[in-house]
Amino acid sequence: MTRWLPRTLFGQMLLILLAGLMVSHLIGTLIYASDRVQAVRAVGGYAATQRIANLARLLDEAPEPWRNRIAAAASDPTLLVTLSEKEPVFVAANPDDDFQPVRRYLAEQLPPALADRLHVEVSAAVAPLNTFGRHGPMGDTMRGGNMQGRGPPWMAGAGNWPRLQAAVQLSDGEWLNFATALPDAAPSTPWPFPVAMATMAIIVVLASIWAVRRATAPLRVLAGAADQLGRDVNAPPIAEVGTTEMRQAAESFNQMQARIRRLLDSRTQMLAALSHDLRTPLTLLRLRTENLPEADERERMLATIGELDAMIEASLNFARDQSVAETRRRTDISALVASIVDDMADAGLSVTMVSAEPIVLDCQPAALRRALTNLIDNAVKYGGSARVAIGAAASAVCIDIDDDGPGIPDAELQRVFEPFHRLEQSRSRETGGTGLGLPIALSIIQVHDGELTLANRPEGGLRARILLPLDGKHSLSRAGRLRTSANQA
Repeated sequence: MTRWLPRTLFGQMLLILLAGLMVSHLIGTLIYASDRVQAVRAVGGYAATQRIANLARLLDEAPEPWRNRIAAAASDPTLLVTLSEKEPVFVAANPDDDFQPVRRYLAEQLPPALADRLHVEVSAAVAPLNTFGRHGPMGDTMRGGNMQGRGPPWMAGAGNWPRLQAAVQLSDGEWLNFATALPDAAPSTPWPFPVAMATMAIIVVLASIWAVRRATAPLRVLAGAADQLGRDVNAPPIAEVGTTEMRQAAESFNQMQARIRRLLDSRTQMLAALSHDLRTPLTLLRLRTENLPEADERERMLATIGELDAMIEASLNFARDQSVAETRRRTDISALVASIVDDMADAGLSVTMVSAEPIVLDCQPAALRRALTNLIDNAVKYGGSARVAIGAAASAVCIDIDDDGPGIPDAELQRVFEPFHRLEQSRSRETGGTGLGLPIALSIIQVHDGELTLANRPEGGLRARILLPLDGKHSLSRAGRLRTSANQA
């Protein structure tokens, strides 16, 4: 069931608002319809009782020869008026408490003498109103009524409306009988009402969409800033604007970013101090080692000291690269890769590149050069040679670096990106390296919103693939379409 619900905060808030709107409109419509029913019942009932009371007073005071003509003239499709010598017997009695005020009102409108001899009954209709003819269900033969109509206007299409039946005994003992239909429900809803409700609903829906989007927009800004912070600690702070809560969140986020930046600066300074303090005893140790008479032992100790010195320098560079951001500028990536390949080939290394069209990218060229150099150098060092191919897909730049080495065990493909992690079997410790080349390259690629993956080729060797988004703004993990392979080798 929950899989059909929206997962975004915008969708959930909008769904809640729309559900509340629909429920409130439904309840309001029911209340409106109920009020209309009561209003129509009251108006119809009181109008009928007022007319009955007036006719009862008139016929009680009229001479007996005139009563039949008055009763006949007073009868119409909405009210049946008859005279009878015996008290009528009401049928299909079904008292309704909603019409008790109608009974009381009719009794109040009659003179006390007539009110004492008043019989009133509200019953369910069992036949059309015009069946209350001269021999109707009231019992005795009735005079004066001549119902030819089909009932009151509000009864069009209905045949079971409540009936108000009343009988008043006149002063001379004759019974004056009335029968009329009372409206049981409101008339059909007029078209302006649903139009007004629909218009109001549309306005509220549009206002809700605007309000929810405005309320959730700062969250998107905060999410984007957090993503940018994960790639560049020196990213500009977010603007502290908007609602009080948003300003507080932005202020806290900027303070967190400042603390992280200070922490990285402190780490870099600490590593710089450690490297300085360690170089002094390493220099003394190197001088003492050079005075050793045994040549083999002297060479081994000097190699160990050199390795320690290289590790210190690499650690310092790694920390410095993490905290210092280079200015981005438009760069031809194809030319940048070609220059690296040419420099390494001139140095006698087995490095080749497939010719490629110019591809311009907004990047940090010096940092990207270092990452590419580390990857190509690893391919030459551990695989004997490197072949580089670059191409552009719809929204990404793809750079493949292949070698012919032994590859990397599948279980180690991710661990090699951990700082100071070096393989013991496939890539021997004796070949050199501090275990920071791949972590540095990965960090630089991630700053460019890109991806760096390693994979063993089916024909042998290792392939390092770099994917960089062309727009330079959206992470590849958010845009799966940027994962398209652009291998043009």
